[in-house]
Amino acid sequence: MKIKVITTVLVMVCLTVTKVVSQNDHILIDSTKIERMLLDSLFIAEIEQPKGNLKPKVLHAEPLYIDLIRDLGARRGEREWNLGVGMTDRRGYDEYEGLIEYEWAPIDRLGFEIEVPVTLYSWRNSLNSDIPRPANRIESIKLATQWSFLVSEKAKTTLALGYIHEFEFVDLHKLGRDGELFKGNIYNPFFIAAKRWGSNYHTLIYTGPRIEKLFDQRREIAYEIHTNFHYMITGTRNFIGVEINKEIHNGKLETVLRPQMRVGLAENLMIGIVTGIPVGNRENMGLSSFMRIIYEPHFKTFN
Repeated sequence: MKIKVITTVLVMVCLTVTKVVSQNDHILIDSTKIERMLLDSLFIAEIEQPKGNLKPKVLHAEPLYIDLIRDLGARRGEREWNLGVGMTDRRGYDEYEGLIEYEWAPIDRLGFEIEVPVTLYSWRNSLNSDIPRPANRIESIKLATQWSFLVSEKAKTTLALGYIHEFEFVDLHKLGRDGELFKGNIYNPFFIAAKRWGSNYHTLIYTGPRIEKLFDQRREIAYEIHTNFHYMITGTRNFIGVEINKEIHNGKLETVLRPQMRVGLAENLMIGIVTGIPVGNRENMGLSSFMRIIYEPHFKTFN
């Protein structure tokens, strides 16, 4: 609280001094720029400054499509609900995806997540119905954890390790038949490196293998490399940026550009909007869209 009051007073004093100097000495000073810098400093201090015995934390922009398990450098007691919906043009049918997830941090710098994704498909009346189309399904029960093992305030950098395990369900029309429920597992260890450049620019790399093993079948291995670039709007958690999702599978590189933006509707409620643009030869994939609603109970800032 003392830091908040002192910083607020400094903001007011600096703005006043800037105005007086500009008027009396005719020195051209960009007071708007100074105000933005001070507002950013106040907001970042509000997020990063430890309160009580909590450990330091660096503010990073979190990608919206392949999101993180919990904030990097998570603090004990943090929690978040996510609801996501999206649609993809599959060159013959439409794919609709939905998800609900809950994430929380039981101790400092360690996060957990449980997620249930669902995928549904629909024909297009104007197209040939002979085109093969996957079956509707509840994709899996996804359990995940993430540990931020390095948080450097000086370098504005955070490094983390994580693991996602998915128990894959059978297709909906097979669910419950002959006792069938699960069809396999997905193993996905990953590494994250994130850095903030100055007050507004953010970069993040998320990478690791994704191993799918269906029962009585050979395993399929893909390697994911997701790079992210974001600009966070001064004094807020709103941002614009791009997520570049890359996957190497069977010796082929598949890339999707995902321009995105996140907007705060309230202190603890945000909405993220994403567009997917396939790059290169993606015969079975067209444009896509995705929206994520993010609710963080009890989150508050000075804004």
